[in-house]
Amino acid sequence: MTGRPESLFPLFGDLEKLDGVGPKTAKAMAGLGVEKPRDLLFTLPHSGINRAPRETVLGTAPGEVVTVEVEILAHHAPRSRGRPYHVQVQDAQTTFQLVFFHARGDYLLRQLPEGARRIVSGKVEFYDGMIQMPHPDHMVPLDQANTIPVFEPVYPLTSGVTQKVMTRATASALDMAPEMDEWIDAALAEREDWPNWRSALNAVHAPGNNADLAPESKARQRLAYDELLSHQITLALARQSSRKVPAHPTTGAGELRSKVLNALPYRPTGAQSRAMEDIADDMAKDLRMNRLLQGDVGAGKTLVAFMALLIAVEAGGQGVLMAPTEILARQHLESLQPLAEDAGVVLELLTGRDKGSERKAKLRALVEGKIQILVGTHAVFQKDVAFRDLRLAIIDEQHRFGVAQRLELAQKGPGAHVLVMTATPIPRSLSLAQYGDMDVSVLDEKPPGRKPITTALVSTGRMDEVVSHLQGAIDRGSQAYWVCPLVEESEVVDMTAAEERFKRLRAVLGDDKVGLVHGQMPPAEKDAAMARFVAGDTSVLVATTVIEVGVNVPNATIMVIERAESFGLAQLHQLRGRVGRGEAASTCLLVYQHPLSEGGKRRLEVLRETEDGFRISEEDLAMRGAGDVIGVAQSGLPRFRVADLERQTALMALAQSDARKLLHDDPDLTSPRGQAVRSLLWLMEQDRAIRLISVG
Repeated sequence: MTGRPESLFPLFGDLEKLDGVGPKTAKAMAGLGVEKPRDLLFTLPHSGINRAPRETVLGTAPGEVVTVEVEILAHHAPRSRGRPYHVQVQDAQTTFQLVFFHARGDYLLRQLPEGARRIVSGKVEFYDGMIQMPHPDHMVPLDQANTIPVFEPVYPLTSGVTQKVMTRATASALDMAPEMDEWIDAALAEREDWPNWRSALNAVHAPGNNADLAPESKARQRLAYDELLSHQITLALARQSSRKVPAHPTTGAGELRSKVLNALPYRPTGAQSRAMEDIADDMAKDLRMNRLLQGDVGAGKTLVAFMALLIAVEAGGQGVLMAPTEILARQHLESLQPLAEDAGVVLELLTGRDKGSERKAKLRALVEGKIQILVGTHAVFQKDVAFRDLRLAIIDEQHRFGVAQRLELAQKGPGAHVLVMTATPIPRSLSLAQYGDMDVSVLDEKPPGRKPITTALVSTGRMDEVVSHLQGAIDRGSQAYWVCPLVEESEVVDMTAAEERFKRLRAVLGDDKVGLVHGQMPPAEKDAAMARFVAGDTSVLVATTVIEVGVNVPNATIMVIERAESFGLAQLHQLRGRVGRGEAASTCLLVYQHPLSEGGKRRLEVLRETEDGFRISEEDLAMRGAGDVIGVAQSGLPRFRVADLERQTALMALAQSDARKLLHDDPDLTSPRGQAVRSLLWLMEQDRAIRLISVG
């Protein structure tokens, strides 16, 4: 593929080529993520100041910006150092003062000669009953009045960069922006009434009013779409290249699957059946499956995963299910064991704990094909682990495994299909941004028999009631989790809080009734405490958030979350999903401390209103913003400068279907629109995509 188009060279050149930018300013601009002229084009103003001229400063509110024509009456230099310099001026109706600190008198006398007329624009303040304008932003002769914008854009700033510098540098970057061929589908641009790229850029940097600053303005929408489109084209190209990876077509007659389905006490939900069909179709192809199975807590992912593993076994091959932690791997083993017995297949567990002869025996059985389904932790990646014929690898809670690990696993069975699962419901816009290269199956129905969970809000003042309610339930044979607050992100303080609560509950409920798990404990102790709770030897498990994912104790029917307002929505939803797994009705008590912040109150109310993880995740996104919801470090989320993932889900979905259609019709991007899209990819620094085209 040819290199970056020449017309874009200036935008990728030196910042110091811009008007008013020297080495010091260029260095300071890095604080805004601006390293080249291109970055300034996409650093948009976040607000604006109305500088329409007025007759007088009379009747303005303190802090308001006013633009007014004045006559210079008199200069009053300070009598002592450190005092302000005053210039008396008069507008059409009143006199007031311009105030300057650390001023040079000779400079001000030249700028504002007595008797001259000037236009001044700045914030109005009141001091001792006098109207003042400290350090006007603009002071110009009447014939230069047009240099003051009627509506002045306000840019984000960083230390060492002023509004004046930003405005000048941006204007000069705009002069460098070339005319570009249109990369947006003509019918779409016409339907949405979007301006072309150059006009859109000019418009967003010269807003006429506040409406022009909104994400809904036509120019901003267009630039957001450019960003989303380039991102989705990159994902679609990655998807195209991952689809070229050959795989063993894997189909089974279905005899093992029907054994399991016949033994189930209920029918799978519609969503489960659809996901099973999609996966079976993918596995039958000679190209590697690249599917994400997304389901809320308790939506029945386990069954769907097991059905997929059975296809591999029916075809005479093997399957592996990988979990990020030992606790989760054991959990999977326990939930799959009864299904494996129904089907009559051999299921084994491999974790870091397996040592010596026992480990050797498992590895031998694996190579000989005697173990048909393996459940494991990342111990499965180790060099000496080999399969006889690996057909399917399922990765649970994918965000905890790097892409490199996914590839390593694929190396264990070069023709193996890959299915990724997550129990974290991701809002649609984020799953498009994060997993846009994958096919997604969503389990959004609860299987029959899952009891709803009653969620109640209780203030910390009623702690004694909570404890006595708990005591009654335990006497009736129930079990409970008690989750301690997150304190200042410090595990040591978390531990103290948990140990304190542990002591208090033991004092009330009895020493042998209460267990404790926190992040500072040695793994063996943690597992032992968990095991005692799972076996029912302890009735209450006091824990920090280590129990968040995947723990399954059907007899646990009460979840107490202390200082619930200190947790995020998604986390609270995951914690609540630990109960309601058995026959009995379950309760979740959100214990909060007065006074609640607006956000804290909203979070707890959303949880009380709904158990729908997808609705909760959308709310979470609206309240916190994209980076926080996924945790930017492991999100793989692109950093968009213009597009707003929370508010522009529809644009993202549009960009995805547009990108996939374009590459379907023009896989090498050689049509006129394809060529224009290549320029867009260069402009948006999607070098990865460009490499994929050149390879493809």
